[in-house]
Amino acid sequence: MQIYCIGKMPGKERTPPATGEGLRLPAALAQLEGEVLACRRCPRLVAWRRQAGRRRPLEPYWSLPVPGFGDPRPRLLIVGLAPGAHGSNRTGRAFTGDRSGIWLYRSLHKAGFASRPDSSARGDGLRLRQAWITAAVRCAPPQNRPTPQERRNCAPFLARELSLLLGHIRVAVALGGFAWHQLLRSLADCGLPPPRPRPPFRHGAELCLEAGPAKTGARTLTLLGCYHPSQQNTFTGLLSQEMFDAVWTQARTLLERPY
Repeated sequence: MQIYCIGKMPGKERTPPATGEGLRLPAALAQLEGEVLACRRCPRLVAWRRQAGRRRPLEPYWSLPVPGFGDPRPRLLIVGLAPGAHGSNRTGRAFTGDRSGIWLYRSLHKAGFASRPDSSARGDGLRLRQAWITAAVRCAPPQNRPTPQERRNCAPFLARELSLLLGHIRVAVALGGFAWHQLLRSLADCGLPPPRPRPPFRHGAELCLEAGPAKTGARTLTLLGCYHPSQQNTFTGLLSQEMFDAVWTQARTLLERPY
């Protein structure tokens, strides 16, 4: 495991998804969610998310951008690549309704971050505990590959989300290299520039940031790198259940340490 440390941080069309089965969003997060849902900046992604839904005409699709989901005062942040065409793009909630979500919520439940081990649809009773899930890109891209311009169009959403949540977050997990690099860019936008050269993504990489002073005093923010639980990674054995569970165990261990 590689650990890096750097210095201190300076001073609609449908009903939106519930953030955590009954948890009310603070006003600033609610405003951000509304802007995400209304976004039409990327014509290719707008067309694709709608086209994906037409492949299954008997099943209603969300076919809108997918906002962040979870506990609005999270200590753990989870960042993925983008919604799956027939997962989040169908259900309207992050990592819900596809195989990646099966892996993620099963592991989060084991580590005590989720109220149940599965996630099938909005309204299924799932609640996240001390965790917030979001993505670098909010619309499903063709072949899971957003263009550089689409990434840039979506980047301000993640940066604003981080600015609203950083006062609570102690650990952030990036699922895949795309999420890792975008998270580093967004943290730089929030006043936490990465070391030079920028740490590369690796499964098991650990990046320690001193993110103080804050209202609660000096504290650390730790970034963990984790392979994305995509079918390509899990079917080939690149990511095993044991490897995946270990990441969330490590996140829990870090959260239980004193500041």
